[in-house]
Amino acid sequence: MDVMANGDWGDPRRALSVAAALMQAPLKKVLSTLSDALSELVAHDALVMLTGDCPKSATWSHGDAGLTEAVTTAEMSQLATHVAVGRPWYDRALLAGQARPVLAVASAPPGSAGALLAVPTAGGPPPDAAVRALVQRLWDLATLRIVALLPSAEPVNQAAPWMASGERARIVTDLTDTHAATLTSLIGLLRNRGLDDATARSTAVDLAVSSLIELRSVGDGERLPDEESAGDAFGRLTDMLGLLSRYGNVRLEFSGPAGDPARRVIPSVIAQTARTAARGTALTMLEQGGVGRIRVSWRIEDGELCQVVRDDGPGFLAGDALAVHRLADRTAAVGGALQVDAVPGWGTIVTVRLPLAAPERRRNDPLGGLNPRELDVLEQLVQGRRNRAIAAQLRISEHTVKFHVAKILRKLDVTSRGEAVALALSAGFPASLALTS
Repeated sequence: MDVMANGDWGDPRRALSVAAALMQAPLKKVLSTLSDALSELVAHDALVMLTGDCPKSATWSHGDAGLTEAVTTAEMSQLATHVAVGRPWYDRALLAGQARPVLAVASAPPGSAGALLAVPTAGGPPPDAAVRALVQRLWDLATLRIVALLPSAEPVNQAAPWMASGERARIVTDLTDTHAATLTSLIGLLRNRGLDDATARSTAVDLAVSSLIELRSVGDGERLPDEESAGDAFGRLTDMLGLLSRYGNVRLEFSGPAGDPARRVIPSVIAQTARTAARGTALTMLEQGGVGRIRVSWRIEDGELCQVVRDDGPGFLAGDALAVHRLADRTAAVGGALQVDAVPGWGTIVTVRLPLAAPERRRNDPLGGLNPRELDVLEQLVQGRRNRAIAAQLRISEHTVKFHVAKILRKLDVTSRGEAVALALSAGFPASLALTS
């Protein structure tokens, strides 16, 4: 295919117009914008993306739902083994359970774990070298846009001394819970006699790859807004626990807030504590065996969020069984309370009550109100760097640096960068950068 003869790609204004559209597209429309641009270059019905940057989903897609909904993470991961960054690949590959011609390109801009784009071609001659090169350049631009819009792609330094012990404990506990959820799901998959060996193996690989993406997001720390609606928060919970029933025999039931309560805005730290408590409780319930159903419900009551997790198990679960997940400690840390009621033969009920207000910042932790990115910027201020140098170091714009500095000053209740630095040093902030491998 001659790119110059295809549409008006020979006109530089065409290329600039497409580039501008990609760099201005909102996150949810990057793939659709790219698909429109590729329509004149490669006949296709869908685009599928595998990303290591998004903490919620390893695969994104656009186009024919019959194809995109059948593509598995395992298939995309297998395709990724054939494609090098910056080197377009075209051949037959297994997608949606069927071998088909696919053009694949990979890109990994700074600050990104990398992203693969699969373009299942819809007939026609194979794309020539010029077309493949152009698709690669467009994908490089699209990946840059996606990385810029994904907060989770930003590097985070969580080594500050006042964060170290508490943050490390949170990460270790979350990683343990996530690992346990994956193993529980794999065990349920292996016990499922309704799947043939080939399907079981493919599904296990898909599950493992998806879990690795989730583990990466837990370790990196998912960026959440300071507040979220109760409905959105409960939706995150159902996504988190869905892994436990996807391939096993346990049935999960959810009853979340609706109407005005669902629109109630609650602190994200409270919502996250509730989600962590629900996951730890569900895992503990499954470990006792004999559980076929777990029901999770949220009620928004006066001044508190009430979460109830109930199973139909043997009813011998003791309160100290939840200690492995530190649920009581984590609930108490935000001013909440946890209660376990087990009745032999009737199952177990775990009730968590959390205040609908974020806990006050500890007096001995003056920097505790800063989020990870603000701590990164503060570290740069301690090193005496100006806005331009900070922007270059953290790969963000100077405007974004100014925005973070203003928030830091406001949160610390100081009026100058110098006062912020002095407060950071007095709180034990390192005066020099640590070298990391």
